[in-house]
Amino acid sequence: MRILLIEDDYVLGAAIRDHALLAGHAVDWTQRLDDARLALASVPYELVLLDLGLPDGRGLDLLRQLRAGGNPVPVIITTAQDQVAVRIEGLNAGADDYLVKPFDLAEMSARIAAVARRYAGNPTPQVVAAGVTVDLAHRTASTNGKAVGLTAREWAVVERLLSRPGAIVTKAEIESSLYAFGAEIESNAVEVYVSRLRKKLGREFVQTVRGLGYQVPK
Repeated sequence: MRILLIEDDYVLGAAIRDHALLAGHAVDWTQRLDDARLALASVPYELVLLDLGLPDGRGLDLLRQLRAGGNPVPVIITTAQDQVAVRIEGLNAGADDYLVKPFDLAEMSARIAAVARRYAGNPTPQVVAAGVTVDLAHRTASTNGKAVGLTAREWAVVERLLSRPGAIVTKAEIESSLYAFGAEIESNAVEVYVSRLRKKLGREFVQTVRGLGYQVPK
């Protein structure tokens, strides 16, 4: 998943970024609203983690601008403000969830996954496709009842493909989920991960649609 992290606290921002990277997500981190606006205009993010108090303005103003412009990107607010009125204001402005600092990073990961599933139209965390059972909440996969271990990057590809089961996902979309700004993209990275997934989960799990991309059959 390609995530935009908007957080001006360096220690917390680094912890969130590193935790998300270990989970296989691509993370772009900005510490100012103006940089965040530039990033949002350049990349179709799958989720935004938004702090409310930033050096050059309020995070809620950015959120309202996104919703007024018709941008449906999921947004999870992260803030030290625990007042009920602030939470209500954020949700009414279009936020999808709320994390009050300090928060547990494992809880953050669970909320990210839950919001992503809702936007994909698949609120249940378990998906069965081509004889493979995938539990997106617990990040487990099995074939014929036998557990299969996947790396963080392999999970990133699986989650991207399962965000729209049956739909074609382009190579560029998968690359976007794997790499943040400034990262060097290997020309055959997607092909390598798809090949690994087929060896682990079976050739029918990821199908190639020539000239268009890849899909997981419904």
